Parts: sequence; structure tokens; C-alpha cells
Amino acid sequence: MTQKRGARAVLASATVATGLVAGVWYAFACAVMPALGRSEDRTYVEVMQNINEVIENPVFFAGFFGALILTAVSAWQLRRTPTGRWVTAALVLYVLVFLVTSAANVPLNNELAAAGAPKGIADPGAVRESFEDPWVLWNIVRALLTTAALVCLWRATSLLRAAHHPAGGQTSAYLASDAGSRASR
Repeated sequence: MTQKRGARAVLASATVATGLVAGVWYAFACAVMPALGRSEDRTYVEVMQNINEVIENPVFFAGFFGALILTAVSAWQLRRTPTGRWVTAALVLYVLVFLVTSAANVPLNNELAAAGAPKGIADPGAVRESFEDPWVLWNIVRALLTTAALVCLWRATSLLRAAHHPAGGQTSAYLASDAGSRASR
């Protein structure tokens, strides 16, 4: 029973972490980048450089890497169950998120940082031009992949709950005794 609780806790934690990361990408896609898109080139470069520095913090990394590690542990724990297939699908999707971030978004962030201080950039429009559209595209890709991983984890959680509470859920002893007392009236 403790092992099952542990597996449920890991799956729940993986689901929460994945949801938080999906929320970050979603916020960038629907608010941060459109708002920055209204900015002047030098401001755009400066703000994105600041965001890229600030996001590298323990709280973000705990969610970003935690989602990957927790999903991998959950996939291993549940590998011989129908639930495990959903967790494995989520893991594959999140690995793709990790690869997109590592191969596309981070290199673009590094190129933006290498452009130097915004006040010293001769042509901030060119720097922005080489960064903005590819970064936004790859962010949307990882937002969709992370959301798909979240849906898979949600489904796995639902299946695990249904397996643990067959026939619509577990009835408490209090409600069971109450039902019995009404039946005898």
C-alpha cells in the first residue's frame, strides 16, 4: 500500500510540475511575447536579455527539471500498468520539450546575450529580427508539447484513481453506516 501511495505521490508531483512549466510557456505565448512585440527594438532586446537572466533561478529549474525527473520516475514505477503507458507518453513528450528548449530556445537566448548591452548594439532591429520569430515559434511548440504531456499525466492520474477507487469512488465508513441505518427504517 505504501508503494502505491508513493507512486501516486510521484505522479501527482510530476503532473503539478508539468502544469507549472506548461503555464510558463503559455504565459509567454499569450502575454509576454505579444506585449514585448509592441516595444521598440532596443527595449525588446533589453527586456528579453533580462528575462533570460532572471528565469535561470532555482524555482524555475526545480519545475523544469523536476517535471522531467518526476515523470521519468513515475513512468518507471508504473511501467507494468495501463497507467504507465500514459506516463510514458508524457515522458516522451516532455523529453521533446527538453530537446526543443536545449536545441532552439536556449541557443537563441545565448545569441541574444552575446549581442551585448542593448545601449551598445549598433542595429538592435537586426538582433531582434534574428531572435523574435524563431524564439516565439519554438516557444509555441514547447507549450503545445508540454500541454500534451500534462493531458497524458492527467489521464494517468484519472486511471490510477479509478483503479484505486473502483465503482465510482470509495465510500467512507461514516456514509456507509448512514446508508445502512436508512435501509433498516
